[in-house]
Amino acid sequence: MHLCRCKIGRVNGIDLFLLGRTLMKIGEEALPTDGIGRHPTGTRTVLIVASDIRDHPGSAVGEIAARTGFPQSAVSGAVARLREAEAITTQPDPDDRRRVLIHPAAEVSDRMGEVRATSIETALAATLGTDDPLAIGEATALLEELARRLTPDVIGQLRKGQPR
Repeated sequence: MHLCRCKIGRVNGIDLFLLGRTLMKIGEEALPTDGIGRHPTGTRTVLIVASDIRDHPGSAVGEIAARTGFPQSAVSGAVARLREAEAITTQPDPDDRRRVLIHPAAEVSDRMGEVRATSIETALAATLGTDDPLAIGEATALLEELARRLTPDVIGQLRKGQPR
């Protein structure tokens, strides 16, 4: 089974970028959508905004937009979805009542618990074009190892230690 066209030691930036894009698509397919209705804000946008809120609690929409590069309307849409899922809390800025400060929720909501508990196996099987439990288990184990090694924190380390 070939999970990647590349050989060990021969992965270049383009291969890695395309792999990341493929993994994002598999992740989007794996996320449960029951009961959340149709939203104009894409899943990827919501996840990036959620990650920014986790890394910068107490931010306003404009600050999140500046950091992520998304338009304020997209950030506002993502914030609305995250509020619906009870993944964040909002409160007026005590220094400027026109602004709203956004924080990660103190506890994991039922919806977020469901999302985090959802298996990737169905989406992975569809992507790999197989229902072979051994092949799916092997791919899952490789992804678990990557997830363990490549946490969101490593992006900050990459930015600090590597020139662009």
